[in-house]
Amino acid sequence: MKNVLKLLILSDIFLITGFGLVNPIMAIFIKDNLVGGTIAAVGIASALFMVVKSVLQIFIAKRFSAKDRLWLLWTGTFFVAFVPFLYAYSTSIYHIYLAQIFHAMGAAMAAPAFMGLYILHTDRKKPGLEWTWYSTSASLGTGLAAYLGAILATIIGFKAVFFITGALSLIGALILIRLSKEKLAKK
Repeated sequence: MKNVLKLLILSDIFLITGFGLVNPIMAIFIKDNLVGGTIAAVGIASALFMVVKSVLQIFIAKRFSAKDRLWLLWTGTFFVAFVPFLYAYSTSIYHIYLAQIFHAMGAAMAAPAFMGLYILHTDRKKPGLEWTWYSTSASLGTGLAAYLGAILATIIGFKAVFFITGALSLIGALILIRLSKEKLAKK
């Protein structure tokens, strides 16, 4: 497996595992801790993320060229890594809505760039195996984090879990700095 793929996988392990800590507890945080937090608000927050990301990523994928991939990946991932810190300081559901839109913008930049880079560097003789390594790593990290996030939120509170998530996400974003144009140009 090429180093570019290893870096992409490692970055996403940190990023996705970080968010795995908060995903199972987010509904409880919204309902019990925010002004205007209701079960309906949880659904709106989730829908905002998915709809904005879905619409923007098509535009971004069409608009930007292959030479923009690295910049889009870095920028989008750093946007996403900033989101848990927004959660930590949220007091109203409207803060979460804005954080979800910001998250969606980052994910819409990072997703097409990530996929494009991953496909470009995948071994043509075993693409299924290399995508499986990514899927397995991300799923294991998220699964373990879901359990750990619930335990940590109970013991140390939501805000601390958001900061841990932010720290893990930033590590994931910083790993991407190792991807240089020279490394990518060697393909």
